[in-house]
Amino acid sequence: MRRGNQKLSLIYTQPFISMLQRLICLLLVVCISLIIHAQSDFEVVKQRVITEMLKSPVDDQRVAEIIAGIGADGQWPDINYEDLSNTGFENAIHLRYALSMSVAYNTESSEFYHHKKMSRLINQSVAVWCKSDYICENWWFNQIFTPHTLASIFLLMEDQIDPQLVNEAMPIMKRANLNAPGARPGGDRIKIGGIAAKIELVVGDEGGFAEIMSVINDEIKFTTGNRGMQHDFSFHHRVDRVNTTYSYGGSYASVFAEWAFYVSGTGYAYSEDKIKQLVDYYLDGICKQQVFGIYTDKGVINRDISRKESFSTSGTIIPERLPIASNYRQEELEEIISLREGRSNPQASFCKFFWQTEHFVFQRPNFYTSVRMYSVRNRNMESAYNSEGLKNHHKGDGANFLSISGDEYLNIWPVYDWQKIPGSTVLQKSKLPSPSEVQKDGLTGFVGAVTNGLYGAVGFDFISPHDFIKARKAWFFFDEEYICLGAGIEANSRFPVVTTVNQTLLEGDVMVGSDLTEKRLSPGDHELNRVSWVLHNGVGYLFSQPMNIHVSNRAQTGRWFDINKQWSSSKDPVEKDVFNLWIDHGIRPQGRPGGLNHESMISRDVTYQYMVVPSANLSEINKERDVEILANNRHVQAVFHKELGLVQAILYRADTLLVSDQVEFSLDSPGAVMLKIENDVVKEITVSDPSRLLSKLHMKITGVNADQIKELNIDLPSGFYAGQSVVLKL
Repeated sequence: MRRGNQKLSLIYTQPFISMLQRLICLLLVVCISLIIHAQSDFEVVKQRVITEMLKSPVDDQRVAEIIAGIGADGQWPDINYEDLSNTGFENAIHLRYALSMSVAYNTESSEFYHHKKMSRLINQSVAVWCKSDYICENWWFNQIFTPHTLASIFLLMEDQIDPQLVNEAMPIMKRANLNAPGARPGGDRIKIGGIAAKIELVVGDEGGFAEIMSVINDEIKFTTGNRGMQHDFSFHHRVDRVNTTYSYGGSYASVFAEWAFYVSGTGYAYSEDKIKQLVDYYLDGICKQQVFGIYTDKGVINRDISRKESFSTSGTIIPERLPIASNYRQEELEEIISLREGRSNPQASFCKFFWQTEHFVFQRPNFYTSVRMYSVRNRNMESAYNSEGLKNHHKGDGANFLSISGDEYLNIWPVYDWQKIPGSTVLQKSKLPSPSEVQKDGLTGFVGAVTNGLYGAVGFDFISPHDFIKARKAWFFFDEEYICLGAGIEANSRFPVVTTVNQTLLEGDVMVGSDLTEKRLSPGDHELNRVSWVLHNGVGYLFSQPMNIHVSNRAQTGRWFDINKQWSSSKDPVEKDVFNLWIDHGIRPQGRPGGLNHESMISRDVTYQYMVVPSANLSEINKERDVEILANNRHVQAVFHKELGLVQAILYRADTLLVSDQVEFSLDSPGAVMLKIENDVVKEITVSDPSRLLSKLHMKITGVNADQIKELNIDLPSGFYAGQSVVLKL
């Protein structure tokens, strides 16, 4: 019975009741009202949870198939109940079927609404599970999936489920608790907390529920250097400091938003400061690591990349729920909803470097791109947990994925050449190392970026922990193009070294320009000499100096099971048409073996340079672009965009850079610099320390206004903010 709906009335008939007695009665009324209100809040939350579960669409035809398939013993014969391994556990389908039937049973529009046979089958299927208590080798099923699904079934079937089944299931559900091994700080703790909260709704424990709400509230915090939200609004699920902002960090935000919505306006409501911090994380962390805030950036995701996906926008549930709890940044949340629902087009331009995660993102209204890196401060990639992401060895090696429509790489992964990741410089081995060797520690410390929030440059002192090849790689980002430079490329192996420009789904013709001629490539593999540009799917790849390149525009084959050995992965051959463009630096490109020290004497400094123009067409592919490469060697890489008046430079040692006849600058240490120049006068300086070792950056600028800005000692961020850029307006 819902006591929250009861009305309390006290009638006093004795006129001689003393004032003290009246006061006691009044206090009694207040106490009873508070108790009733608390119970009412609890019931309100419970009904909200059930209402949200019933918003799931019901496919009556599919439910009918589920019912028809169940055996007399309460099991489904097509499920393998014996394989409880990490890559197996089809048993989960059993509970999914039971939950689907529970939703249909409680959905008025379903033909199975309050269907007596359905109720019996649900009880039977839950009884089978409770009796067998299937334990998977993957803890996630035992502490998250199974407790959550059972709790959801019991909430939906509250009046129809056998009470004895609830008692039998309780030890199974209680594996989801805040002291469970899987309840690690950050993503899993908050997720398990949400499940435990639903269990408290099932058993009616208001005190336990209130305690869990307090824990979830307190989980919204910075935990930089450990598991959880970092000060740059990226997310690390593990102590390996691998970027998991979109995966585990997405669940982290989703659970908080879900419960913030459920408890809004009740005595369990979360504190305003926690809601604001979560909104900041969602908008400045998660959404900025998505293509236009709509689609998944392939550079962000880890082993998830080996899972087949459908081309769809990210959901709107989180940005819809958060404004119910607070009006903080509501317009920006509404803009995300509008973008994902297709009611508006991308307008935002931004540039952000996640210095704690060493991930860089850049967006203009017509394109989105990112650069993924690692250093001695973190590891290169998530391990191939549960036999997923088996070929991700080089996915963090300066991966530079480019998106314009969002589906450029859709399900290309089973046929992918995993030694040709866009943006990476990789030794072309006869085969990849073992999947157990995917994750490695970074070997260099000079890894970072400089940005003023709108433009930026990236520097990656790269040494492969797999092959020990090395290269100094840099990217420079502007409104209509970005420049990719590489220098100091060295290897000591019998295999060639390759820098991949892009590998994406083939869409239409591939055009190539060389020596004032142009031609359309026929399908196949092509080794081309002195190429000036390549045009594919509206993207231009320009070479400031004619280059010898390789282009493949043909079908490639593979299997999902080769990159993901889960039971659900198909073993059938997959064929897709792929565009692949790369530069072959050859075997031992530096001429002879070098050490790990770039200052060592080597035969030659092997370099590459190319420009990516995300919106290009054949008529304008040869137009002059007012961009000059100032330097590209193992010590300095720099670009001057004359139209914008922007100089961007990565200095790997103390050095001097001549910008023009009027301006030059020098650093007495390594660093990353961006100058805004107007009429030969420096108006703005942005700097950062990719090494994270300096407290100050000493810069000397000479030129027209040398007397005004001769020398600068720039204080650099420290602690949690080391690696962040500093902007000075002059």
